[in-house]
Amino acid sequence: MTVEQQRAILAIALMAAFADGGKDDREREELRKIAESLAGEADSTAALDLPGLYQDVLMKRVTLESAVANLTDPAARQLAYEMAVCMIDADGQKTAAEADFLSLLAQGLGLDAASAQGLARDADAIAEAAYAPAAAVAVSAAAASPGTAASRSTATLDEAALDRSILNASILNGALELLPQSWATMAIVPLQTRLVYKTGKAYGYELDAGHIKEFLATVGVGMASQYLEQAGRKLIGGLVGKVAGRMIGGLARGATGMAFSFATTYALGQLAKRYYGGGRTMSTAVLKQTFDDLLGPAKEMQARYVPQIQDRARNLDMTEVLSAVRGN
Repeated sequence: MTVEQQRAILAIALMAAFADGGKDDREREELRKIAESLAGEADSTAALDLPGLYQDVLMKRVTLESAVANLTDPAARQLAYEMAVCMIDADGQKTAAEADFLSLLAQGLGLDAASAQGLARDADAIAEAAYAPAAAVAVSAAAASPGTAASRSTATLDEAALDRSILNASILNGALELLPQSWATMAIVPLQTRLVYKTGKAYGYELDAGHIKEFLATVGVGMASQYLEQAGRKLIGGLVGKVAGRMIGGLARGATGMAFSFATTYALGQLAKRYYGGGRTMSTAVLKQTFDDLLGPAKEMQARYVPQIQDRARNLDMTEVLSAVRGN
């Protein structure tokens, strides 16, 4: 894939992130930082000028038409659409403006309408499944404030089982990051959302979707920024494509992305344990610092689980991923 194609796909992903017009300053800052961090991954990424691309998209110096024009290869066009769908479904809600953007994008890319709609339905299914539990809790707990300690009951809490759950979720997300299919990447943030929900529930807190989103954003794990980082790492790392059912590039080229998703998931799970297990007494600053402190060791820990992550990646399909997102 050429540099021009990479830039065009990432530009479309950024346009998708801004399609709803609702990104606040904090979310935009997250996206800017991700662009800068990806630019520093390796010397070979300098030609992408990702910070400059971010500014060009934000200031509308790059148009959808000009980005699409750089994608002459059918596979690159399909990938651009898939990544745009990922960005838009990041927060579990698709607005009318975002649906219109996807429709215009599919037309501009010359994609088959039925295939494009099918992909969007799969993405919607993953997003809706992820947020359904929290939504149900919010309805059933309408008489009380979500997350209050009034209903807390941790008498039967199994700490070892909770740690195993966090580790298993981290291995699964590491495996998803290795797969070339974009639907796999779409499941990472919803699975992290479910992990925080389950951990809070284990300590007696009934959390709604809004609280979980705020919890993730507080520690710098924004929905859109995660998808952008995953998309960028895949493009830069050469993990796009599939030959004879095997991932192109192998572990050596996939290690960066895999470390990101494994480590982020593990650090989030352990942070949720400390936060909800400690009665939600951490300040915003302490939450962020604690997450940063957990992230480093989690990245080192990932190396020990490479065989398990690879094995998990070899045996995943859409049905199992959807089941995991739904908590079955």
